[in-house]
Amino acid sequence: MKNFVHVIPSPGRLGRRLRRVNLSRNLCRLTAWVRCFVALSMTTALLVATGCSKSADHSSTPPALQHPAAKYHCPMHPQVVADKPGSCPICGMDLVPIKAEPATPAAAPVKKTMYRSTMNPQEISAHPGKDSMGMEMVAFEAAASTETTPAGLATVDIPASTRQRMGLMLGTVEKRPLAHEIRTSARIVSDETRLYHVTLKTEGWIEHFHTIYVGKFIQKGEPLMVIYSPELLTAQREFLNATHSANPDLVKASRRRLELLDVTADQIERLEKAGEPDRTVTLYAPTSGYVAERNIAAGHKVMPGEMLLTLADLSVVWADADIYESDLPLVKVGISAELTVNSQVFTGKVTFVSPTVDPESRTMKARIEIPNPDATLKPEMFGTARLQFDLGEKLAIPVAAVMRTGERVYAFRDGGEGKLEPVEIKVGTRSGDWFELVAGLADGDKVVTSANFLVDSESQLKAALAGMTNQH
Repeated sequence: MKNFVHVIPSPGRLGRRLRRVNLSRNLCRLTAWVRCFVALSMTTALLVATGCSKSADHSSTPPALQHPAAKYHCPMHPQVVADKPGSCPICGMDLVPIKAEPATPAAAPVKKTMYRSTMNPQEISAHPGKDSMGMEMVAFEAAASTETTPAGLATVDIPASTRQRMGLMLGTVEKRPLAHEIRTSARIVSDETRLYHVTLKTEGWIEHFHTIYVGKFIQKGEPLMVIYSPELLTAQREFLNATHSANPDLVKASRRRLELLDVTADQIERLEKAGEPDRTVTLYAPTSGYVAERNIAAGHKVMPGEMLLTLADLSVVWADADIYESDLPLVKVGISAELTVNSQVFTGKVTFVSPTVDPESRTMKARIEIPNPDATLKPEMFGTARLQFDLGEKLAIPVAAVMRTGERVYAFRDGGEGKLEPVEIKVGTRSGDWFELVAGLADGDKVVTSANFLVDSESQLKAALAGMTNQH
């Protein structure tokens, strides 16, 4: 048997071997980590380079050559926008392509502080305060417009095909001769200057009253009543005594006294022939006219100056026409007028315009004097008065083009290329189907005269949406 000798290494040599093994393992691990880091770095660099190249290629494309996706909208409801053709969900109209406008450098808009109601976005004011519901209005920034666009309205775009379907029509602002007519009601009254009050100049009693009643026509010289008056009886006796004397001055004075007491010349002549005074004296009508008022009867005691009858001469009558305050500047004394009563036309002239306003009807009276020889017109009849005024040649706008609100008057002007622009205007007197145009538009401007309310509603809706966008 061979003898084997096992050599046990010394502790120093064993430690050195173990250290060599650990060092070798650590080096392998470090090498693996370095290789992974290098690979990751190269991959990242490649990706970054590729991304930069694509970004550079994309940024190198001019903006003018980039074609955005086509958009479609409703001509009547521009807020309805789609990426493809279709129908408007509101009105059912076909959507039309939105025209791409070339990008032009725009100046920074001038901002203006406005105030809007929180409950009604269409209620906008240039000053702070409360809205119509009593709530405080909130401020927002809005672009200051250089156009005379009324607040709460905006320019709308309506192409020709849509205008035809809407029935939209245009009129022209032009110069034309204008005439204004005032048509109003009128009441027939008696001419106050042709009323006559029958009175006595002495005290007496009515012994007999002839057939006289209100409405009866009395001819001048027709007997009215028989009266007894002690003063008249004394005057008759004085006249008879004077005639028996040889004094002509006394006769003349006594005759004059009888005349002043309304004794007629025929009565004085009969008295002179009879030679005896009459106990009663007949009173005759001093003028012709209709009995408008009667205040006495037989047996009535009358006093000097007491009104017995009122006679009205209707050969000329007055027509009191009601004139509104807006028409008053046109009504002048001396202008001609026509009055229509029961299909009959009468002509006259304005002789008086009342200086006061009736608090109930808010009108003033214009008095028209009308000849009435046949007494066709009776007091308290009603008719239609017409007063014509020539205004001359003035700039005018069709009545159908004028839109009115409680605070402003405006119209929609054709701005070309399908645009309809709201413009605030000022109008004057109306003449038939035209208004006198004081300010806002020029001669030759085209304005909307049909389908105004459709255009107006769209304009208000667009302005409200724009205001809400600016607010947010």
